[in-house]
Amino acid sequence: MNKLLECEKLDIVVADRCLVQRLDLALCPGQMTCLLGENGTGKTSTLHTLAGLLPIPSGQVLVAGKPLDHWKRRELARKLGLLMQDNEDAFPASVMETALIGRHPHLGLFAWESRQDVLLAESALAELGLGGLEKRSVETLSGGERRRLAIATLWIQDTDILLLDEPITHLDPRHQLQILRQLRQLADQGKTVLASLHDVNLAKRFFDQALMLSGDGDWQSGPARQVLNADNLQRIFHTGFTAISHAGGDYLVAN
Repeated sequence: MNKLLECEKLDIVVADRCLVQRLDLALCPGQMTCLLGENGTGKTSTLHTLAGLLPIPSGQVLVAGKPLDHWKRRELARKLGLLMQDNEDAFPASVMETALIGRHPHLGLFAWESRQDVLLAESALAELGLGGLEKRSVETLSGGERRRLAIATLWIQDTDILLLDEPITHLDPRHQLQILRQLRQLADQGKTVLASLHDVNLAKRFFDQALMLSGDGDWQSGPARQVLNADNLQRIFHTGFTAISHAGGDYLVAN
């Protein structure tokens, strides 16, 4: 199977502290991989390193088989999209203007968005429950609405690789499930997804693979339903977990 994104012997270092050591990871079309670990263990830094936003002290990252530093930024933005953990609105803008930022990697220099770009944005906004808000100022949106707008912007970017930093934060349960189902659909269409989150039961439900970070350099990866068990979760979150069976499903509860 072709590897859309992979890293070999990759170190993630922040402030002279090695959070992840010699990471080997391969993300293939059709796969969803969840990234779990306590706060400060390197989830965001890992995503930013894979996206080319942080330097690589050791090892390498390959995008579609080509070293990350061989990609031009505009070309990379057509291949790989990153949802940041927090979104800042540097300038006043409408919902539509913000969503259309996702089309910028596909436009030529000094080109304007086409009618097709606008239709793509309208469709994505409607899918995420933001239809009818196109002319609203982003400043008037709730936290959850802003989060869904950021995700819509990523959808519109239309990349093969999606890196998402806590995509369901600020969202109510209905919208959390909606986003994860849409990610599942995108993966089923051949895209690859790597997303950090904290809900281990949603990770087991929607994701194929799991990457767990300890924060001291150690990491573990494997099929989500296998590696997301009480023993492994207690080791990385430093709190007990109990496995509970209910209505035909198995759930993990922190205690």
